[in-house]
This record gives sequence, structure tokens and C-alpha cells, in this order.
Amino acid sequence: MNQQTSLSSSPWDFRDGVLHIGGCSVSDLVSEFGSPLYVYDRTIMEQQFTALHGAIPYRPFRMRYACKANGNLTILRIFRDLGAHLDVTSPGEIVLAESAGFQAEQLLFTGSSVTDEELAFVERKGVLINFDSISQLRRYGQRFPHRDICLRLNLDVGAGHHEHVITGGPESKFGITIEDLPEARQLARQFDLRVVGLHQHIGSGILDARVFIRAVEPLLEVAREFGDLLFLNMGGGLGIPYAPEDRPLDLVELGEGMSRLCESFCRSYGRRLRLELEPGRFLVGPAGYLLTRVNTVKRTTKHLFAGTDSGFNHLIRHPLYRSYHRIINATRVDGPIRRVAVCGNLCESGDLFTHGREIIEPREGDILAICDAGAYGYSMSFPYNMRPRPAEVLVDGGRARLIRRREEIGDLLALFPELTPDGRLTDVE
Repeated sequence: MNQQTSLSSSPWDFRDGVLHIGGCSVSDLVSEFGSPLYVYDRTIMEQQFTALHGAIPYRPFRMRYACKANGNLTILRIFRDLGAHLDVTSPGEIVLAESAGFQAEQLLFTGSSVTDEELAFVERKGVLINFDSISQLRRYGQRFPHRDICLRLNLDVGAGHHEHVITGGPESKFGITIEDLPEARQLARQFDLRVVGLHQHIGSGILDARVFIRAVEPLLEVAREFGDLLFLNMGGGLGIPYAPEDRPLDLVELGEGMSRLCESFCRSYGRRLRLELEPGRFLVGPAGYLLTRVNTVKRTTKHLFAGTDSGFNHLIRHPLYRSYHRIINATRVDGPIRRVAVCGNLCESGDLFTHGREIIEPREGDILAICDAGAYGYSMSFPYNMRPRPAEVLVDGGRARLIRRREEIGDLLALFPELTPDGRLTDVE
């Protein structure tokens, strides 16, 4: 495609031909903090939180931010100040939550294939555990009877944008199944464990509110069998519109439908329970951008490649899930549109952000913005090919500040005991 175009009338905030995020020029951001670079817009995170919280009329209602989506310390503090609690999945996330100022009673630990040592750690911290398996429940009860617990259920309801993110149903490793529920209840009685919460999570990236509403019904049916409940956690998985054809999740339909079902259930249950959701992607995904500079433009008989200074070690969602991320030329507002394969700098044939995307033709030195990258971007990054991870920056009202420094090669070498911090070999016998 060789169509001439201009982005001057687009929804993006272009000023003098340069994309601005949160009032900050991407050229200035890269000049100050380097490339590649993760950038998060605080205003968008706050808007997402407020919109979702306001869409749920049922009370009491609690939002648990799923911090696995983005565990930056500053972002955790933003959601803490907004009134969020946290869903944590590992001892490391508990320590991180404590560092961000969260108290133990504000956390729910939802682990998978948890060891005895991890269970003991969570117990010492005083964090409520959401049990994922009969094995986990039995091992915990034997060591720590007379506790309050939560059960994660797999009620044979699953959905999501890719098979790898469906967390309910017979193919999923997560949750206690209907068939195992009698044994779970027996173990709870045996060890005097009070089931105060039920939880389910059906998948990620869901944009149809009706899917969530239908998933509430089987959970409520099971909840009638537990007389000591304090809350029902409907999980996360709320999607965002990554692709242009995606329709945003209807928050009004979601909130009214879930609230209606919970109101009806609580009337028959005899007392009012707390409703919980644990969004991650919905809150941080639209707020994040990965900025990466084009350093190589290369043509083959099939593709025009734009090679960048980043790679799937910084954002793996396209190779892993074939996920779509909008990509725009952030420093070129006019020019011909080309179909471009945007690739990275790793020694891997699958190192692509897209196999083909129509964008304004990039030139070497241009900055590309990979959009909606605030969730499961940095948090799933890794130093493949010994390439360090980017810095992270928060923008807020035209100001930018560093919230995680750029990883250095020395940081990676420091993990090897036979090397000194500067990477030189020590005397090794």
C-alpha cells in the first residue's frame, strides 16, 4: 500500500508532528530516559478505575487490582490511594505489596502449584489464601488448622481471547472442580477451616459482559452450600479493545447484571455479602506504551521490516498469543502508509511485534509507539540474549518521572557468584 496520509486529525495527541503521551513529547521522553522505554499515563489509570468502580451499583463492593498485570511499585501506590486492594500470586508480590504500603488484610493470595514453604510464608504474613487445589488445602490444613480460607473454583466455565488465557473449564489447571468440592468441604470440616470467600476466574481479555454475567450464576448456586461466606470474588479478565474492530466492554451492562444477581442471591442467603472483582489489564493496559526506535529498515521479496531496539523479551504478547497491539509512527505524522513487519533485535525468527501492520512508513531513527502495553508487558519481560529490560516512566499532566531505572548488563552479571559486580572473572579454584 502506498497511500499518502496524515494523522493530523486522528484521536492521537500529535503536536508539531510528534506524539504526546500525558502531555509529554515522546521525542523528549526518549531523549531523557532512553529507548526502548515503557511509559504509563497516570490519568488513564485513574479514569479506568473510576469508570469500573462507578459502574457497579452493588454495595459493598471491592476492587482487587491483579498486580501480576503490572507490578511497578509506583503503580501499586496509585491504586492503593484510589482504595484498591490487591490480588497477589507469589511471596514476591506480597513483599512488593508491603513495600507499596498495603496491609495484610488488603491482600488475597491466589497461587498455583504452591509449595509448603510458600504456604508457610503466606501464613506468617497473615494474608488470606485462596486455595486452588485439594492438595494445597490438605497440606495447609494439616499445618495450620482453625483458619479462615477462600476457595478458587473451576465451575466448567471458561472464556478468553486465546486458549492460553482461558482459566476455567476442563482444559484449565486452575481451581477446585465441582467433582472435588465435597472433598474440599470435608477437609474444611476436618481442620476447622472456615470458608469465608469463594472465587472464580474464567479467562482474560473478555469483552462481552454477558459472559461474565452468565459465569456468576453457577458460582451463586455453589455459594448456597457455604454458610459462613463474607465475600464472592468474580475474578478478573475484563478486556480492553486492542484492535480497531474491538468493541469496549459494556460497563453498564456488566455492573447492572452482576449487581442484580448478587442482590437476589443475598436476599435468599439471609445476609449481604461483599462483591469483589480483580481487574488487572482493564486498569493498566490502555495507560501503557512501549516506545522503541527504528534502527534498521530492510526489504525482502515479501516484507518491509522495521527493525527496532526492543524485542519480544520486552513485550511477548504477539509471539505468545498472536495478540494485536496498535502501532503508530510517533515521530512522523505525514507520509505514505506501508504494510510493515515490525521486528526486534533478538536472535529469534519469532521476534515480531506484528507480522504486518499498515503504518506511516518508518525511517531509521523514527520512534514507534506500541499502544495498550501497560498490562503484561514489563511484568512478563525477561533478559533474553543478555539484553536488559527498559526503564519505566510515569507521565502525569505534562510531567514525567522515572519509576524504574533501566536494567544494566551489570545487573545480569551480578547474579553469577564467580563474577564481580563489574563483570570481571574472579579467581575461581
